[in-house]
Amino acid sequence: MTISHFPSASAAAMPMTTPKRPSNLARFTDFIRRRHWTFYAGSAIFLVIILLLVIAPWISPYDPAKQSLRLRLNAPSAAYWLGTDHLGRDVLSRLLIGGRFTVTIAAITVILSVVIGTFIGIISGRSRGILDEVLMRIVDLLIAIPDVVIAIFLVAIFGPGYGTLIASLTIVGWTPFARLARGLTLSVNSREYIRAAEVLGCTRRFIIFRHIIPNTIWPIAAVAFLRFGHKLITVGGLSFLGLGVQPPAADWALMLADAQAYAERMPVLVIAPGLAIFLAALSVTWIGHGLNLETKKTNGH
Repeated sequence: MTISHFPSASAAAMPMTTPKRPSNLARFTDFIRRRHWTFYAGSAIFLVIILLLVIAPWISPYDPAKQSLRLRLNAPSAAYWLGTDHLGRDVLSRLLIGGRFTVTIAAITVILSVVIGTFIGIISGRSRGILDEVLMRIVDLLIAIPDVVIAIFLVAIFGPGYGTLIASLTIVGWTPFARLARGLTLSVNSREYIRAAEVLGCTRRFIIFRHIIPNTIWPIAAVAFLRFGHKLITVGGLSFLGLGVQPPAADWALMLADAQAYAERMPVLVIAPGLAIFLAALSVTWIGHGLNLETKKTNGH
């Protein structure tokens, strides 16, 4: 008795099936399921803060710059939920409008730092040799200079303002991202599919955008959120020193500086902006912490 090794007619007629790619809903569900609880908590707090800052011009009960000395240092009431400051300005209105400056400056600074640092880090990791040495020595030099020193130097030359603050925080802000991107690039370069792509004649641009950036985006995103919290505190500190937004504009740190002399009489003048800075920094730090834990889990650490 012989056994045929050829497929039957019915089997041959059956179409070959290819594995289906997971749907967008399935990938989104998997993304949500794998996050750490700090990611959810931080995202919820941060989204609420961003929503309040976006709609602040429409929900602020009063003009944040309007002064009325007869209403100065009023306690919280139905008319003024958080009271008034030493110039009779509504604290709640200034709190809502003031956060727009701090968060915007920190966000712009982090975005610029991520773009510049990632680009330089990938170029350094891919090129190696003398270019790698020069770029990393520049990073070592700049990373030792505090943001505040750069800010004071630029303010002394150009004066305080949005552009000066962004430039001072970006000049040294890109260095941690450059160092991280270089290390990740060196790790990815050692993998087999990179060598295979190079043997097949793939261009450097193709390798960077197809293989290196997708494998470095999550660690860089985690560090970006952690640095975002640091930038919020730095922007607040510079504004507190008078190097940021100038009166009569509203700003959380500037509100803290103005409230020092009235902290005992009106504690809410200190608590409200201080709590806003704390919650904003805590939320983005939690987001970065949650992404960092997922990145380590994915990499097998």
